[in-house]
Amino acid sequence: MAEKTPRPPSLLAQPSYLASQVSKFGRRQLEAELAEHELLLGHQAILSALDDFGSLSQQELADALDFDKSHLVGRLDLLVRRGLVSRAQDPSDRRRNNITLTPAGRSLMDTLRPIAVESQQGFLDALSQTERATLIALLQRVLAANDAVR
Repeated sequence: MAEKTPRPPSLLAQPSYLASQVSKFGRRQLEAELAEHELLLGHQAILSALDDFGSLSQQELADALDFDKSHLVGRLDLLVRRGLVSRAQDPSDRRRNNITLTPAGRSLMDTLRPIAVESQQGFLDALSQTERATLIALLQRVLAANDAVR
């Protein structure tokens, strides 16, 4: 078997490159599991946000997930068709749609939650529990700082 070509050192010095490459490993198992439910990561993100926060307007959902509103609509359409979320006009503002997790969506989240947790374990095996906690805390801090300016 041929030896793999090493990654370019100039890229290995870029935190954004490192984060994106490590992210690929963390997504692979989750994407495979979601595919068995005919879902993509964006669908799981929407379901998770609604599971965490309860009913949200489409705008709030787009903001919480940093999704482009036009991309969100297509993802929501599929989830509505599948009966996993409901979309209803806000009675106090007819221009606004509220999105709510349905009982079927809650049931699916009961299945997906442990899968999502498990999918994140294997690719971090090179780190101790303490290092994993530190990595997560650092990533959350960087994300929060960047969220503050977006």
